Amino acid sequence: MSGPPTLVPARLRLGDQARLASVGLRARPMRAALSALGIAIGVAAIVAVLGLSSSSQAGLLAEIDRLGTNLLTAGTGRTLSGQDALLPLEAPLRVSRIKSVQLVAHTGTVSGATVYRSQLIPAVNTNGLQVKAASLDLLPVVATTVAQGGWLNSATATQPVAVLGALAAERLGIDRVYPGERVWLSGQWFYVGGILSPAALAPEIDASVLVGYRAAQTYLNHTSIVQGRPADGPATTIYVRSETSQVPAVRAVLAQAINPQAPNEVSVSRPSAALTARAAASGAFNSLFLGLGAVALIVGAVGVANIMIISVLERRSEIGLRRALGATRGQIRTQFLAEAIMLSAVGGVAGVGVGALATVVYAGAKQWEVLVPTTAWAGGIGAAVAIGAIAGLLPALRAARLSPTEALRSV
Repeated sequence: MSGPPTLVPARLRLGDQARLASVGLRARPMRAALSALGIAIGVAAIVAVLGLSSSSQAGLLAEIDRLGTNLLTAGTGRTLSGQDALLPLEAPLRVSRIKSVQLVAHTGTVSGATVYRSQLIPAVNTNGLQVKAASLDLLPVVATTVAQGGWLNSATATQPVAVLGALAAERLGIDRVYPGERVWLSGQWFYVGGILSPAALAPEIDASVLVGYRAAQTYLNHTSIVQGRPADGPATTIYVRSETSQVPAVRAVLAQAINPQAPNEVSVSRPSAALTARAAASGAFNSLFLGLGAVALIVGAVGVANIMIISVLERRSEIGLRRALGATRGQIRTQFLAEAIMLSAVGGVAGVGVGALATVVYAGAKQWEVLVPTTAWAGGIGAAVAIGAIAGLLPALRAARLSPTEALRSV
C-alpha cells in the first residue's frame, strides 16, 4: 500500500515574483522612496560626472578640429649662458621657404612697453598685459577673428593704432570700440582699432595689445639695424601653418631653418597637442566626484538594508502565513531579495535620468556635443542592482530562517 503523495511546492514565475516584490514597496511608498533616494543620488552623480567629462572632451576635440591641428609655434629659447635668445630677423622668410609650409605670421614682444586705460592709472597696475608688434596676416594663421572694430592694415600698421586681445580688452574695461577710443601706451595715446575674439591656439595673443611693426618701430623704438638701415623686428614668436600630413616633418626642421647657427635656442611647440593633452587630463579630477558618488551609493545601500530589516520585522505575520500555506524558505528569501533589488533598481533608473538630464542641460549651455557613455548609465544601473542584492541578502536570509510557528506568534 503506497503512502501519501509528496507535495511539491509550486514554482513562482519571474513575473509573479516581481509583482509580489512590488507589493511590499507599494505598501510603504514614502519609506521606499527615501531609501531609493540615496541610490538615485549616487548613480546621478556618477552618470553626470562621466557624461560631463565625455561631453567636455568631445567639445574640446571638436574645437581643436575646427581650429586645425597643423599650427606650429616657434619662439625664443635660452642661450647656453642662460640669457634670452633672439630670433634672426630673416627667420620668417626662411620658414616660408620650407616645403609644405602654407602660412607664416609672427609677433614681436615690445620690451618695456606698458598699456593703461588712461594716463591716470598708477604705473604698477600693468594688468599683466604685453605689447606686441604683429604681422598683418596673423589672424588667419592663429585661427581667430575680430569681435569689434577692425584689424590692422597697411595704413593703420604705421600709425598709433592698437588692436586689443580678448583678455586685454576685458582687463582694460573696454567691451566695444567707439570712435576716438584710446589707450595710454608707453606714455602716448594709441587709438583702439579693434578687439579680437579669444584665440584658443595662441592664448598669449589674448593678453596682448597688438600694433603694427612700423608703428612699433616709430613710436615704441622696437627696431633693429640691418646694413645700417632700420628694419622691422625682431620677431619673438613665429606661427606656422603647414600641410596637416607634413606637420611632423616641418616641426623636425623648423628650429634649424629659423636659426641655423643655434637651433637649440629656438623653442618649437604644437598648440593643438597641448589642447589635446588638456582634453585627456580633464578627467583627472573625476575620481574625486566619482568617489563622492560611491559614498552616496554606500549610504543608499545602508538605507536599503535598513528598510529591508525593518520590513522583515514588521511582516513576520505575513512570512508565517505564507510559510503555513506552503511557501518554501527559498521563495521567502527570493521575495525579500527581489524587493531590495527592485528598490535599488528604481533608484538607479531615476539616478540615470537625473544624471543624463544634468549632462544635457550643462552640455547644451556650453554648446558641447551631448555624450552619456554606455558605461555610465549601464554601469550605474548595474551598480544599483548589485548594491540592492548585497544590501538585501542578509534581511532575505533572516526572513527565510523564520519558522511558521515562530512567525505566527505575532499574528
